[in-house]
Amino acid sequence: MRGAKSATWVAGAIIVAMAATACGGGGGDKGSKNDAGGVNPNGKFSVEVGEPQNPLQPANTMESNGSIVVRSLFAQLVDYDPQGKIVMVNAQSVDTKDNKTYTVTLKDGWTFHDGTPVTAESYVKAWNWAANINNAQTNASWFADIKGFSDVHPEKEGAKPKADTMSGLKVVDDKTFTIELTTPIPYFVYKLGYEVFSPLPESFYKDPKAAGENPVGNGPYQFVKWDHKKQIEVKRFDGYKGPDKAKNGGVIFKNYTGLEAAYEDLKSGNVDVLRQIAPKDLPVYRDDLGDRAVDQAYSAIQSIVPAFYSKQWKNVDPKVIQGLSMAIDRDTITKTVLQGTREPATGFVAKGVLGYQDNVGGDVFKYDPAKAKELIKAGGGVPGNKISIQYNADGGHKEWVEAVCNSITNATGIKCAGDSKADFQSDLDAREAHEVKSIYRSGWVLDYPVNANFIRDLYGTTSAGNQSGFSNKDLDALIKKADTAPSLEDSVKDYQDAEKKMVELMPAIPLWYYKVNAGYSENVSNVQYAQNGDPILTGVEVKK
Repeated sequence: MRGAKSATWVAGAIIVAMAATACGGGGGDKGSKNDAGGVNPNGKFSVEVGEPQNPLQPANTMESNGSIVVRSLFAQLVDYDPQGKIVMVNAQSVDTKDNKTYTVTLKDGWTFHDGTPVTAESYVKAWNWAANINNAQTNASWFADIKGFSDVHPEKEGAKPKADTMSGLKVVDDKTFTIELTTPIPYFVYKLGYEVFSPLPESFYKDPKAAGENPVGNGPYQFVKWDHKKQIEVKRFDGYKGPDKAKNGGVIFKNYTGLEAAYEDLKSGNVDVLRQIAPKDLPVYRDDLGDRAVDQAYSAIQSIVPAFYSKQWKNVDPKVIQGLSMAIDRDTITKTVLQGTREPATGFVAKGVLGYQDNVGGDVFKYDPAKAKELIKAGGGVPGNKISIQYNADGGHKEWVEAVCNSITNATGIKCAGDSKADFQSDLDAREAHEVKSIYRSGWVLDYPVNANFIRDLYGTTSAGNQSGFSNKDLDALIKKADTAPSLEDSVKDYQDAEKKMVELMPAIPLWYYKVNAGYSENVSNVQYAQNGDPILTGVEVKK
């Protein structure tokens, strides 16, 4: 999540979705229509989002504003239930005898929204296109496990691909294809639930850029239109064959540049579903919304990450970062500024995924000003004796960033200030361009419910989610060991060992685990939130 969502970057201070689904437009008058009861199966509802960073291409989306839309339009081979059990969606089966070669058999009768059939070639061609370095897809590295990836996506900068296709992908017939990995990976089937592995129709390749503006998928909703920086509209696809058919007529993803405005619109019935509540409204939203207020845990984590490519952090001793971690009073900030809506983090892996372990960080994540100063001094100090924390202003982060900075300064004397970017898109663009001045805010939600997603996909040297420039041979070796373990259980355990090593290396400073603090209007019912924090769009019912 993504994650799930590639990993999926979290835009806001508070977000969740394991079953991928979508939302739409609503609003309207309250009162008698709600009292009368009844559901309009063709009614649309609206959900709060921000402007997606990139065109709506499945392999080019790594942030929550784009991924919630992409997941509504594209269905995957598999999904997972809240217990982390694999559920077949477009796949009839995904079989392997050795964790290295997987045979995928598709279900009958699936079509894209343009009426063309979803075939094995639809997957194989899409994955080869997404992996090819010439197509510059943000999440191309998610195909790195497949044999032949280096031929289509050479590691050396400026090198041209040796091939157009990965040798590890083979079409057997219209309903069957095989995936051969470079080495066995016992959790690979879990990764197939991430939207980077979507199929694409033949029409996509005629003009991929145009297809990103007018996507054709195979999911529960069909694209209608995108008014940039205003809204994206999708409608129910009645030909959808998946298990999560929409109980509504569609969704309007309404663009907001601030959570405060979205909350006011929610109260007045001008938007139906929020993914998050602004910090300033947390003290009152439960009273305002009553039983329409949402407060539940989901699998995501908030961290701050040094830009290791920068002059300030390039050769830093991890003791300095450990010291900064111990200068942050997580307990007080989560209880006061965040109104108890977060839980202080004790490790790098979010709760609710396979391999989560409590208190892996020990004292490193506990507030101790004296020890913080001692560690920072032992590590040679913070270069320049000042830091800044980059964040997106549209995500409700200003208050807690200021609180973290005040905690660090009060505990250590190091100057700290927020570095605000106008919106999530600007924040991500600065990260990807390696323009972060000092430290950046990083929120990560599961793409698949295994601890590997919070370790390999964020801190592996070549991983798409690694935007900080962090690289460590010892951690890469532990990741490789976990990926080649003989079973899922062994892999999870090896990743737990890798997480313990990360406490020594400090590729980031985990702050707290997320909760979904959100709400919905009187116009809708059956609003539920998934493990990745997003509303389960297909289940929302619109009142008459």
